[in-house]
Amino acid sequence: MTIKLLGIGKTDDKTLQNLTDVYVKRLQFYNKFEIELIPDLKKVKNLDENQQKQKEGEFILNKISTSDFVVLLDENGKQLSSVGFSEFIQKRFNSGLKQVIFVIGGPYGFSQEVYDRADTKISLSKMTFSHQMVRLFFTEQLYRAFTILKNEPYHHR
Repeated sequence: MTIKLLGIGKTDDKTLQNLTDVYVKRLQFYNKFEIELIPDLKKVKNLDENQQKQKEGEFILNKISTSDFVVLLDENGKQLSSVGFSEFIQKRFNSGLKQVIFVIGGPYGFSQEVYDRADTKISLSKMTFSHQMVRLFFTEQLYRAFTILKNEPYHHR
């Protein structure tokens, strides 16, 4: 199974990018993982919030196939512990999926069409983080999930 993190915009902060890269590299030992970034929209000052969500939503949906299991990283999603997240990942493996895509929305969230396409929503926190920080937090938690599943000493219970 491939796990993909799909997001909008690049990471401008090199420190955050370097830290994210550490976990992306570590993840390669466990599973196929990739990050795909959709370029930021141009001329957003001419778009209202809904128009921006719609445009970003079109780009997101174009990157998703009908067979993909889609998980939105959304503040209103289900909150899981690290162990709970590892169990979530294991269930996806057990179901025989080819690809699970975790999606980070734009600054205003997701369009209704993206919500309609999603299979589930997970919240990393009730707090709001920058998209760049979400990439780091998600890759670290995914790495942690694999170490939990392999009974490796990274996660302390």
